[in-house]
Amino acid sequence: MKAFPIPVVPFGPGSQAEDETLDYITMPQGMDTYRAPPLPEPEEVAAHGEAQRVLRETLRALALVCSEGGTRCVTLAGLSAEDQALVNQVMGEGEVGARVLPAQDGGVEVQVQESVFAGVWRVTTLSEGRVVTDCLEAGAVPQVLREAAAADSAAFTAPALPDPLPADAMNAAQILVEIEDAARSWQPGAEPHVVNLTLLPVSPLDIGLIDHRVGTGRVLILSRGYGNCRITNAGLRHGWRVVYYNSQDTVILNTVEITDMPQAACAAPDDLADSHHRLQEVLQWVTEVPAAPEVAA
Repeated sequence: MKAFPIPVVPFGPGSQAEDETLDYITMPQGMDTYRAPPLPEPEEVAAHGEAQRVLRETLRALALVCSEGGTRCVTLAGLSAEDQALVNQVMGEGEVGARVLPAQDGGVEVQVQESVFAGVWRVTTLSEGRVVTDCLEAGAVPQVLREAAAADSAAFTAPALPDPLPADAMNAAQILVEIEDAARSWQPGAEPHVVNLTLLPVSPLDIGLIDHRVGTGRVLILSRGYGNCRITNAGLRHGWRVVYYNSQDTVILNTVEITDMPQAACAAPDDLADSHHRLQEVLQWVTEVPAAPEVAA
C-alpha cells in the first residue's frame, strides 16, 4: 500500500502543543449591592421618640429633594446615645464615602458617609477631633463637597510646566490644552467633558505632568461597587481626577472630568425616589407597635 501523500495532522482538544500559556484576565470576585439594614423591633423604637422624629424628618427631606431638588439637612444634635444608635442602625452604611481635608491654614475636617438609602448622607464636621456639627443630608451629593471644591479652585494658581519638557513626555502638553480649554468654557448644566487618559498614548511622566498642572484639592471620594472609583477634586476650575479600579484594585479607567461633580459620586433621581420608598417602608415597620394583650378578668 502506498503512503498517503498528505501528512495527517492530529486534531481535537489537547492535540496541539501551545507555545505559550494563555493569561486570562481575572474575573471580578464581588460587588457591593443594597442590603436592608438589620432593623430594631418596633417595641424598641417606641421608647425613643427623638429617633423616630429624626427618621420622619429625613423622610420629609427626601420628599422635598425629589420634588424640588437641592439638599435638605436633618440635625442629629441633642440626640441621646441610645437614640443616635437607633438612627445609625436604621441608616446603615452605603457604598460612597468622602472626606474634606482641612485647609493648609487650619480649619475643620468633614467626614461623609452615604447610608444604605442612596442620597441620604451622614455629614460630620470635626475640629481637632471634636464634633462640631452632625447631620443627615438628603440630596444627590452633600453640598459641602461642592463648596470645598469651589473654594480650592478659587485659591488655585496652576504651576508652570518645565520648559523644555523632559524627553520622555509624549502628549502631556496637547492634552493639557484640551483640559484647560474645557475648564474655561464649561458652564453649569452642561454635559461633563471627559478626557480618557487610558485610551490616549501617554507615558507615566505625562500623567505626572498633568496631575502637577491641574493640581490636587481637599475633596476625596470613594465609591465602592463593582470595584472602586476614587475621585479627587483638582485645583483647576471644575476639574476632577476620576480613576476606576476592578475588584483586584487594578486601574481599568483613568480620566480627567470637567464638571461640577462626577456622576459616580452622585445619587441619581431614581435612586432618591427609591430611597424615599424604602425609608417609608422602614418607618412603617419600626413604628408599628403591637397592641398589648388583653388581661383575663
